[in-house]
Amino acid sequence: MTAPLRVWAPRASRVDLVLPATGSTEPLTVDDDGWWRTEHPLPPGTDYAFSLDGGPPRPDPRSPWQPAGVHGPSRTFDAAAHAWTDAAWPGQEVLGAVTYELHVGTFTPAGTLDAAVERLDHLVDLGVDVVELMPLAGFGGHHGWGYDGVALWAVHEPYGGPAALQRFVDAAHARGLAVCLDVVDNHLGPSGNYLAEFGPYFTDRHHTPWGAAVNLDADGAAEVRAFIIDKALRWFRDFHIDALRLDAVHALADDSPRHLLAELSDAVAALAAEVGRPLSLVAESDANDPRTVTPTGEVFQDRAGYGITAQWADDVHHALHALLTGERHGYYVDFGAPETLAKALTEIFVHDGGWSTFRDKPWGAPVPPDLDGRRFVVCSQNHDQVGNRALGDRPSRVLTPGGLAVSAAVVLLGPFTPLLFMGEEWGATTPFLYFSDHEEPELGEAVSRGRAAEFGGHGWAELYGTDVEVPDPQARSTFESSRLDWAEASSDGGRRMLDLYRALIRLRRTEPAIASGDRRATTVRVEDGAVVLTRGAVDGGDRIDVVLALDEGPVSVVVSHDDETPTLVLDSGVVLGGVPAGVESGPGSTTVTVEGPGVVVLAAGQKRSQLNSAPHTQP
Repeated sequence: MTAPLRVWAPRASRVDLVLPATGSTEPLTVDDDGWWRTEHPLPPGTDYAFSLDGGPPRPDPRSPWQPAGVHGPSRTFDAAAHAWTDAAWPGQEVLGAVTYELHVGTFTPAGTLDAAVERLDHLVDLGVDVVELMPLAGFGGHHGWGYDGVALWAVHEPYGGPAALQRFVDAAHARGLAVCLDVVDNHLGPSGNYLAEFGPYFTDRHHTPWGAAVNLDADGAAEVRAFIIDKALRWFRDFHIDALRLDAVHALADDSPRHLLAELSDAVAALAAEVGRPLSLVAESDANDPRTVTPTGEVFQDRAGYGITAQWADDVHHALHALLTGERHGYYVDFGAPETLAKALTEIFVHDGGWSTFRDKPWGAPVPPDLDGRRFVVCSQNHDQVGNRALGDRPSRVLTPGGLAVSAAVVLLGPFTPLLFMGEEWGATTPFLYFSDHEEPELGEAVSRGRAAEFGGHGWAELYGTDVEVPDPQARSTFESSRLDWAEASSDGGRRMLDLYRALIRLRRTEPAIASGDRRATTVRVEDGAVVLTRGAVDGGDRIDVVLALDEGPVSVVVSHDDETPTLVLDSGVVLGGVPAGVESGPGSTTVTVEGPGVVVLAAGQKRSQLNSAPHTQP
């Protein structure tokens, strides 16, 4: 049964409950703190709205369900009605976990959470640990990325609504998969955003790229902060979510004595202790600041930590992408050299206090050498790095299979937490474009014009040519063309790429030198046409050498070993491009000749069986 309704409206002199089914209204009772309440709960599945001072009916700011869209009435939802089957689920820590980001609307032809369940076995077979869902909060229209949500406590109805999310999480847990939900608290979308009518949810004290900032430190901020924290705890408690990805936390402007992120981290830690399983927070941050993942009880550079479990590290992506593609436009201007990739793989932030040409200012701070590398999430593709390109094109547009193999090896064999983007595991060629479905004609036209204008301002003409037309975000065809083509996974090239990803993930699971986040046990050497990433062997233990051949044609690399000669080589049945043309072992060293670009993995130490014969089992 649902609880009595409550709504925070401190500026209103009257609040009425509106029941569309009967057309009736009834006044709410106000408490001293600006909260209004009904005297009795409404049955589950009841549509309702609130009228402020005789104004039009508005959806509940904490609406659990918006079946008629973001402008329609809210609907009560009994979160306790689902018969969960995951009582034995132990949870999954995100540190070091192989994470798979997907967009529900384009992951399957049906574009729903229930349809996505049918593909979970593919992720288990791949070796994924955590499924990360792009934002599900209710937004205007049928399809979109979800970063313009306005019904922040609800689940977008075309995806199946809140009950479908519970079914998805339950099904994932049954397969040993954790679920991470992407949430956006730094701004709201333009369509259906009624929060300002209810109270001081926004402030002019700060500004963001999307306008007035969410009010975290002005009058009324305590309730706004509670709105965000209560919502996070609800996803964990009522939907059994395992982790939240926090979008663009650098845009959470907060001059309070205690930052919202620290308050949120401590609240989540307390809930994790209560439910007895790990609950994680992963931040997207452009600040390049280790303070983000510093515990709340510790200090980094005279400032208290935010306590976030892990944060995205875009510099690794930029260094890898610019090196392999040769792109130097926009924020890639400071990237592209093999030495820059080496710095990213060992120090994480390329901009760690030095000059950022793109930003035209010094940027970032160095990562302490003893900070666990798994605190940083890295990728070769994600929704931003693909979707914010003018044509939404993936690296497969310009890279050979060998180049894609290099990307996969860097992400999956480095000392980080790896993130994959849907379809990359088979070398998907389908684009992931920016698409929207704003119902207001003037808003849709503004988005279309803005996207077209970006083409001239971001150096895309230099990359694509001046005769390329940017797809209209509002066109249905833009959304449809972004759907994954699962038939590609069954092609010869798709199967070989899948074999590579499975093999690399198995290696990550079975080799302690790879699974470790100890960055002190990671070294990188740059040679002519190659980068050698070495993991492990700090105290004479096992060691893995990842030879990344970057150039076309044969590349020879000498790999030195202190103990035995290599016993493990990814053979040509797994490696795409970069097939070893020769492996010559001698005392203390091995010379590998590679037909690049591509990757070869060698292991020294105890005897191992061939990687290709090692079965994968989901823990």
